[in-house]
Amino acid sequence: MKTALETTANPLPEELAFLGERLTAFNDGDVGASERKALAVFVRDEEGAVVAGISGYTAWGWLYVQWLWVDERLRGRHMAGTMLDAAEQEAVARGCNNAWIDTFSPNAAKVYQRQGYQPFGALADFPAGRSRIFLQKKLLA
Repeated sequence: MKTALETTANPLPEELAFLGERLTAFNDGDVGASERKALAVFVRDEEGAVVAGISGYTAWGWLYVQWLWVDERLRGRHMAGTMLDAAEQEAVARGCNNAWIDTFSPNAAKVYQRQGYQPFGALADFPAGRSRIFLQKKLLA
């Protein structure tokens, strides 16, 4: 088979979907079905606008919190903890036993540790001058 290598900053959505499907099929055959399912938690203001939220997914018995954001006006009110509690409760209902999250914000890392998350690794200079911190938590059923 003849091949050609291509590097691009503009991959086609259908090509990315193809890669995701192929990797999912491989992983399902290798370690079993992930049962991956999206999970989001939103906080809305009186007009219905999102003022805080979590986006992530559950898979292989784990909750992964990919994004967590709180509007500046709501920071310091334990909104992150409230949203994490809601996400964790849903994850437990889905059969998850563990959760993980990562951040390069030292302030966010402290918030997550107050929620019971423990660091398990870090990447130095990600981005330059900071460390990307990886944290995990055992969820209680």
